[in-house]
Amino acid sequence: MMKSENNSQKGIRINKYLSEAGVCSRREADRRIEAGQVSIDGRTAVCGDRVEPGMQVFFCGEPVQVQDREVLLAFHKPRGIVCTAEKREENNIIDYINYPVRIYPAGRLDKDSEGLILLTNQGDLVNKIMRAGNFHEKEYMVTVDHDITDEFLEGMRSGVYLEELDVTTRRCMIEKKSRRTFSMVLTQGYNRQIRRMCAVFGYRVRRLVRVRIMNIYLGDLAPGTYRDVTPAEKQELYRLIEHSYSAPKGQRKNGDR
Repeated sequence: MMKSENNSQKGIRINKYLSEAGVCSRREADRRIEAGQVSIDGRTAVCGDRVEPGMQVFFCGEPVQVQDREVLLAFHKPRGIVCTAEKREENNIIDYINYPVRIYPAGRLDKDSEGLILLTNQGDLVNKIMRAGNFHEKEYMVTVDHDITDEFLEGMRSGVYLEELDVTTRRCMIEKKSRRTFSMVLTQGYNRQIRRMCAVFGYRVRRLVRVRIMNIYLGDLAPGTYRDVTPAEKQELYRLIEHSYSAPKGQRKNGDR
């Protein structure tokens, strides 16, 4: 049985319930609730509703069953696969993997990128890993279309203003590996962030591979294949996220990590 997120109120918020049941992230749950696709005991749910023991929840017409077995996979996403659970997307990552338990990706890699992505049925784990405010590291190997200069490295390292998003990226670690390849460690995940950053300096990304998420490495995992995250990796991962938040700043409550 799931614990209440706030002992002063009964039950668990519907978006957190769906997240912990491995259905989707809290953000996606909120979207589905607003679209009228979630019900509790036959009544259409609204944001902020709570689920108490014994209540029946339906998501998009299907009953929600709380998963007993925790799943955490490391997957080498090939180029062309889209990091969405949306069935209308022909190349969606969930149909590609076809795993027997309902899972969803922890964050995204754009369609043209490849490399490590985690998939799980643990909603709060996804949020704690991907929330930018937790400053968790993701490492990438990037190949660009012409020779890398010291000025380019320093500019990328110092933070880049992205006009399309009206944000300035955080300072980051970057290291030249060859004439046209560099490694980069980010603690954010803006849409197509590395590609946009490179474009500011007149570079075009030819290949982008994520090789690490926190303590979990891509290693020699072949494109299109996945493996279970090992018990040792899980133990270290849980240690690293122990004090991480899963809810956005404006939605945090006492005990909401």
